Amino acid sequence: MFNSLSEKLDKALHVLKGHGRISEINVAETLKEVRRALLDADVNYKIAKEFTNRVKEKALGQNVLTTLQPGQLMVKIVKDELTALMGGDVEGINVAATPSVILMSGLQGSGKTTFSGKLANYLKTKKSKKPLLVACDVYRPAAIDQLHIVGEQIGAEVYSDRENNDPVAIAKAGIAEAKSKGCNIVIIDTAGRLAVDDAMMTEIANIHKAVQPQETLFVVDAMTGQDAVNTAKAFNDILNFDGVILTKLDGDTRGGAAISIKSVVNKPIKFIGTGEKMEAIDVFYPARMAERILGMGDVVSLVERAQEQFDEQEARKIQKKIAKNQFGFDDFLSQIQQVKKMGNMKDLMGMIPGVGKMMKDVDVDDDAFKHIEAIIHSMTPEERSKPALLNASRKKRIGAGSGTSIQQVNQLMKQFNQMSKMMKMMQGGGGKKMMQMMKNMPR
Repeated sequence: MFNSLSEKLDKALHVLKGHGRISEINVAETLKEVRRALLDADVNYKIAKEFTNRVKEKALGQNVLTTLQPGQLMVKIVKDELTALMGGDVEGINVAATPSVILMSGLQGSGKTTFSGKLANYLKTKKSKKPLLVACDVYRPAAIDQLHIVGEQIGAEVYSDRENNDPVAIAKAGIAEAKSKGCNIVIIDTAGRLAVDDAMMTEIANIHKAVQPQETLFVVDAMTGQDAVNTAKAFNDILNFDGVILTKLDGDTRGGAAISIKSVVNKPIKFIGTGEKMEAIDVFYPARMAERILGMGDVVSLVERAQEQFDEQEARKIQKKIAKNQFGFDDFLSQIQQVKKMGNMKDLMGMIPGVGKMMKDVDVDDDAFKHIEAIIHSMTPEERSKPALLNASRKKRIGAGSGTSIQQVNQLMKQFNQMSKMMKMMQGGGGKKMMQMMKNMPR
């Protein structure tokens, strides 16, 4: 996410981050590079120029040149301005009414149908809502089937009417269906349309007028850059939507849409899509995104994701096993499963300060744990519960059975033993010992 922009901004701010003499000239040079980085990320020229002008004004106004750590103060000003540019405060979604109607709009191929499912899943699991998805795309043959598949994946009901070609009538019937079934959220998935197609734009305006949604969301593919911003403006003129959804932020996006869309349409980005899974949806926090763009990581989001997957009962069970020296490979496997549920591995690493920059050229596969799982699954139940049994001949058999080498089996054993010791130290309060051990861990 924003790798190229992050790298260019880091290079631009490098001079000011050093301990050399800071002058008005190199502040101006740095901001010129910052502007160039924003333009390369497909941010509108006017917005990029206004941004750097504001940063320069604040920098000189706060006497950055004479402070003890001018580089740090400059980075903070850039971060604050970037946060303000992307909306400042986090914006929630209005689901107070019963049922709350959410109308999804956007271009063809922007990922509306998939995101309708992600949003339904988010409201179901995080907000304890009962959603109903309504299929109002009567033009794309597979659209109704796709929404039914999405609904099945997340355990949400879907309303469709294949005999009806009137999206307005289908939307109204869907709301009536939601009321009869006690659903308190209605998400209306509409057909993708082009902003230049007057007939299709009139149609979505008619749906909007007929259902009077509590939330109208514009779904846009972040990879389309500045075009996405222009399209958002055209849709906003017709619908006066409430917020923006940015999809495909896990792709090789330049980031221009995320940075400048708020200042063009004056509507907040409410959610972002960060992967293909139904759980790959995040509330958009401008300040956290600014920190990630500047390579500062996003520890708060990382902790929140970990807490969501944390199973208290499982943790207590493992705690008892550690105390009795009974921590086995099945427990190790369950810890891996919890980490995997947190999301895309490279995305998670980007949330750790400093790691994102280190990992920029490293391809982190989502199947990074595949060989570990294969090795553990090749063990007998007894071996998984009693790791001490694993002698050379057993390791050779496990390696052959899992399609891995004996070196990989030994490496897993080493990691497992270190993790077991670390967990035991954490339980016994041996903080200093644990820190020493972490220093000695293989990197």
